[in-house]
Amino acid sequence: MNSKDKKDYLFSILRILIGLIFLWAFFDKLIGLGFATCLNTETQKLEIMCDKAWLNGGSPTFGYLSYATKGPLAGFYQSLASLPIVDWLFMFGLLGVGLTLTFGFLIRFGSLVGALMLFLMWTAVFPPEHHPFVDDHIINIIILLGLAFINTGKNWSLGNWWLNLSFLFKKII
Repeated sequence: MNSKDKKDYLFSILRILIGLIFLWAFFDKLIGLGFATCLNTETQKLEIMCDKAWLNGGSPTFGYLSYATKGPLAGFYQSLASLPIVDWLFMFGLLGVGLTLTFGFLIRFGSLVGALMLFLMWTAVFPPEHHPFVDDHIINIIILLGLAFINTGKNWSLGNWWLNLSFLFKKII
C-alpha cells in the first residue's frame, strides 16, 4: 500500500467517524440515548426515551439555544429555541450529514451542510470559552471543508453505487 492509499483510507476513516458523531447526536436527540439528552443529572443514570427525547415531545434545540448561547448573538439564538422549524431543520441536518458521511454518498453536500451547522453553533457561543477564536467547532469545520473537496468516497462507501443509480443521474445529466 503506497502513501496515497494510506492517506485515502485515513480520510475515509475520518469521514466515517465524523458521520457517526452526527448520527449519534441525531439518535440521542430523537429517542434520548442518554449522555447529552436523557442523562439524569441527579442520579447520573441514563433514562432512554425521557421527556427530553424528540419522540416524546421534547425539543432537540431548546437546551442548547436557551442555556448554552452567549455573546453578541445569544439573544437571537435564544429566540429560536423550541421553534418547530428550527427543530426539524436541525434534526434533518444531523441525520443528513450523518448518513452522507458515514455511508459515503453526497459527501460534498453533507460536508458543507455539516460545516454550516457547526459554524452556526460556533456563532451561538462566540467567543469560545478557552480561546478567543478557535474551538472544536472550528477544527471540525476545517475537517469537513477538507472532506468536501477531496475524494473520500471511493473507500468504504456507497458513493459509486449512488452515482450509478440510473434514475438519479443518467436521465438528469
